[in-house]
Amino acid sequence: MTAITGVDRLGPELHGTSIKSPQNANPIALSAVRSRKRCHDFEWKLSMSSMFRSFIAAVLTVPVVFLSACKDEQAQAQANPPENEVAARVSVLTVQPRKVVVFDELPGRVSAFRTAEIRPQVSGIIQKRLFNEGAEVERNEPLFQLDAAPFSADVEASSAILARMEAELLNAQIKFDRAKVLSSQKILSAESFNNATAALAQAKANVAEARANLTRRKLELSYASIRSPIAGLIGQALMSEGGLASSSATTPLAVVQQIDRVYVDIRQSSMTREALEDLVSAGESDDAAKLPVQIFTVAGKLYDEPGQVLFSDMSVDAGTGSVGIRVEVPNPNRQLLPGMYIRAKVPRSIHPDALTVPQEAVLRDPSGRPQLIIVGADKTASRRNVQVGSLVDGQYMIVDGLLAGETVVVLGHDRIQGGVKLETVPYRPVAAVNRS
Repeated sequence: MTAITGVDRLGPELHGTSIKSPQNANPIALSAVRSRKRCHDFEWKLSMSSMFRSFIAAVLTVPVVFLSACKDEQAQAQANPPENEVAARVSVLTVQPRKVVVFDELPGRVSAFRTAEIRPQVSGIIQKRLFNEGAEVERNEPLFQLDAAPFSADVEASSAILARMEAELLNAQIKFDRAKVLSSQKILSAESFNNATAALAQAKANVAEARANLTRRKLELSYASIRSPIAGLIGQALMSEGGLASSSATTPLAVVQQIDRVYVDIRQSSMTREALEDLVSAGESDDAAKLPVQIFTVAGKLYDEPGQVLFSDMSVDAGTGSVGIRVEVPNPNRQLLPGMYIRAKVPRSIHPDALTVPQEAVLRDPSGRPQLIIVGADKTASRRNVQVGSLVDGQYMIVDGLLAGETVVVLGHDRIQGGVKLETVPYRPVAAVNRS
């Protein structure tokens, strides 16, 4: 734009008149000149403002156009991915059939292998306690000693009676022998011979009775020493010296328990048992009754000695609907005590050719149905609905929907996009990674 000078702005009527000398200028003409100048300046400023606004609008339009072009390029790239794009890396596992043992983890209570209540078989005063409470006792070891004097007297009395009966028997025998001789010579009547024979038989019976009575008294004398019928640990003595031990008392003197082996009594649902019998009869599972039972202590630690199922009850508890199972467990260190609650992993079924996948491989759709992501031969992924079974050691048994030899994605599900080829790496369990 060309600048307009003050002379050019003057009209032809002001030629020859100096603006710098207003006293010589025409006032009307001078006023007109000044008015034109102000109008021209206003038009110039207005033009400059319009140009500035146009410049700012152009500057702001450039990023919008640039961003729009970037979005178009991204959309085109997603629709037509380049051949050199990096594939998504996922961990996969090729499923192969293997033997799986399914366990039921059930609570149980320990009971002693044998329990003997020490009770007196004769009544008497306790003279001495012969054991230490809580100690190990042997079979037939004396535990209490009763006052034996009354029993010794009974033995002596019975011995005397037996001696008298034996003397009477000897006399009856002599009479019988003489009567027999006289009867053979026809000197003695038949009635007298019969009486002699009956007297001999009576004497023999009296001797047998006296002998049995003596045996009884000797047995009572032996009962004055109260012994343990089994080997095991003896508990608290429930009666001390000077107490009267009665054979009719309801409270025992002590209790001995054999716990080098113990029983674990657990209960299993009758419905579970019926389902297992159906699996075995259908050939889908082997009988697991002969497999060892794993025992866990109160602290949750695995017990060193496995147990063995002895039998299952044939009756169902009406209150709980469960069936009792008895397991025998070796207990050499006396770690399991009677009355203790434990947990037992009881083998429920054996599947020789089960298909299993890690728990991480199983997904759920919005409705909760389990799914697996199967990797095809072209390295692309597809979802498939499956039916899962029991969870054993972090592995799901796949009952339906999966074939042996198929490859499933275990880790990296969030990296998978439709139609994009995958870069697969073998799945390594956490335990194997830690060991390496």
